[in-house]
Amino acid sequence: MSDQDLKQALLHLPENASEAIVNSVFISKLLLALGFKQADQIPEFPTGQGSQAVDYAARKRIEDDTFIQTQTNPYLLIEVKGRDINLCEGSPQYGRTVKQLKNYCLAPNCKTVNWGIITNSQHIQLFRKHGKVVYPATLCLKLTPDNVTEILLKIRQKIEAPTKALTVAIYNNKGGVGKTTTTANLAAVLTLCGKKVLVIDFDPNQQDLTHSLGVEVGEQGFYACMENKRANIDDQVIQHHKVSLKNKRFVIDIIPSDQTFADKSENELRQELKIFRLRQILEPLKSRYDYILIDSSPNWRFVSTSAIYAADVVLIPTKHNNIFSLKNAAIAIQKYIPEVQEYRKDGGPVALPIFLNGENITDFQRTAAHKAIDKIILQAKREFNLLPYFYPRFTDAKKDRYIFDLPSYARIANAAFEQIPAVYKNKTARDYYLNLAKEYFLQ
Repeated sequence: MSDQDLKQALLHLPENASEAIVNSVFISKLLLALGFKQADQIPEFPTGQGSQAVDYAARKRIEDDTFIQTQTNPYLLIEVKGRDINLCEGSPQYGRTVKQLKNYCLAPNCKTVNWGIITNSQHIQLFRKHGKVVYPATLCLKLTPDNVTEILLKIRQKIEAPTKALTVAIYNNKGGVGKTTTTANLAAVLTLCGKKVLVIDFDPNQQDLTHSLGVEVGEQGFYACMENKRANIDDQVIQHHKVSLKNKRFVIDIIPSDQTFADKSENELRQELKIFRLRQILEPLKSRYDYILIDSSPNWRFVSTSAIYAADVVLIPTKHNNIFSLKNAAIAIQKYIPEVQEYRKDGGPVALPIFLNGENITDFQRTAAHKAIDKIILQAKREFNLLPYFYPRFTDAKKDRYIFDLPSYARIANAAFEQIPAVYKNKTARDYYLNLAKEYFLQ
């Protein structure tokens, strides 16, 4: 298919083209431009979620398995809208369409999906699916006859070379919410699920993750890599936390804290290093790991900003009995993360819904927390919709104030003294963190 075909398809579409016309005139050519032949495409693909069907699913042929014949294991989903639907980022119709695509990506027949697209032929956005996480892989881009070929080429390049790792920053601007404990035990439970995990101690003032895994604080290695744009992380920088259970060995790779970060002033860090450098360093490592978890500093300075910049998504622990942890989560979601999004200009990172960490909660305490959260949401409402980040199951029809909570358990806190994540030694701790992993990451 020639570039001219794509341009002509856009030029021939009426200004108010319906979804059916966009499908007929544009989508088949879009799929061809992305490398999917006719036999690789299925319209109205049943997602397995009741009677719901996504507008298009696609997958290239695998040996004798032709998608149009077997209709299994889709790789890409496309949700199409008419030109009368406003897909400008931030519009209510955009939000509903993104939510619709995410639901399709997580449906029973779509577990193998790696990518999703929303488009009305005037705008297009690509999303990456990694386990249960669906996050932007591009901005919502305006399509014109002049740029459509270039945009689809960039989308095709991403689709044909997916990144293996999901990079997660564990962050709250408030200390004492259990970021390090979450990082260590989430990493451990992911290794028990067969995932290869790298953790990064990027809280140089505390260095708790490094100490809790029994690893020595680095002297120069990590900082030197950050400082030298030609340097790569090597095996001298990455260390290994190894645990043997029932004749099986489990390994968490770790980039330990580097004392140099703590010894430098904020001004020195900003003069000597670049905000994007951590993300740059991690790029070649993403093919080696399933998950990269960054334990971030509880502030908004160079180190924590770098951690958020490097992430695909941000996991935010809070405490139900600490109003400042909830307020600071809101600040991170509505101010800090958008600042990084504006700098990166690729749609990321995005915040995951908050969770309540490491406390046993009575009904009275839960009600009090909900009242505090309701007030935070209301105060921000005119400028930012915090609702899906605090109450992810809340809808107009069903006012569900569900927030995932991870209960308190003494063995989890005490495990730091043994320098082994509690998940490896205790079934209750293992179950708690497996639930966390399933809630946010594992499909």
